[in-house]
Amino acid sequence: MNRLFICKVSVLPPLASIFVTTIASQFADNLIANGVETTTVRKICQTIAFLSPAVCMILSSLDLGLPPWEIVGILTGGLALSSFALSGLYCTHQDMSPEYASILLGITNTVGAVPGIIGVALTGSVLDSTHSWSLSLFAPSIFFYLTGTIVWLAFASSKPQSFSKID
Repeated sequence: MNRLFICKVSVLPPLASIFVTTIASQFADNLIANGVETTTVRKICQTIAFLSPAVCMILSSLDLGLPPWEIVGILTGGLALSSFALSGLYCTHQDMSPEYASILLGITNTVGAVPGIIGVALTGSVLDSTHSWSLSLFAPSIFFYLTGTIVWLAFASSKPQSFSKID
């Protein structure tokens, strides 16, 4: 494959994410302005951010007879829609505690980075043994997107917290 082509294709998800981010922010702001509870808005946006890439990875893993450019489009769309996290998870820290939002973000990003570190080695190991990108990359990613959605919906809250208050 042509390296220039690969470079051009690899920039598509970040470019599409710029577009989706403007939609996600307006969507979230409009819901809040119309009286939807902030936690509900954050849950909706984060669910879109988790389920969209999962669905697109499932579609890409199936043998639907699609040409490569359509698979690239599906994956680009899914990854771009993950930008809804900017109106979901990433706003929740500010909702909870403007004073400690940076610390909360640091903690959640650190915890979120651990699976990424382990995932690289795991993906390589599974790919070496199965020779299947669907099994080595997409299946674990889909699993964690779905698991993340369930955990987020069950436990996420944007309720303001007073971490500096002594009881």
